[in-house]
Amino acid sequence: MEFFTPFKICGEGLAAQRAKMDVIVSNIANIHTTRTPEGGPYKRQVVVFSSENVGGNFDSQLKDAVKTVKVDGVQEAQDAEAVKTMHNPGHPDADAKGFVAMPNINAVTEMVDMMLANRAYEACVTAFDASKNMALKTLEMGK
Repeated sequence: MEFFTPFKICGEGLAAQRAKMDVIVSNIANIHTTRTPEGGPYKRQVVVFSSENVGGNFDSQLKDAVKTVKVDGVQEAQDAEAVKTMHNPGHPDADAKGFVAMPNINAVTEMVDMMLANRAYEACVTAFDASKNMALKTLEMGK
């Protein structure tokens, strides 16, 4: 295995979980946004992950054994009910019947997703530290 492969894998994991946390924060911040530049209420966003082969000599020997995560992009959630309506005739975005189209974002779900992303981030940090310590011990053996 190449010396920096574990660091690359951990770094990609950290970047992916940070992207996920950024999107979750955006969802929570826009939980009451009823008007967007595209028109209509804010729609919940999700991060799409995929796996990618780790390049280098190690990859050629064990083709599909080790992969790293990659952020494919951010897209609107495909919820059956992306928008909920609530009766609020005094709202500036209310229709003729007094209903306002609101984002269907559940704060509890978003917070659980945030905690899961945080735990995954912490796991990547722990793996990075373990890899760093192993590399340092390996270098000490050469003295």
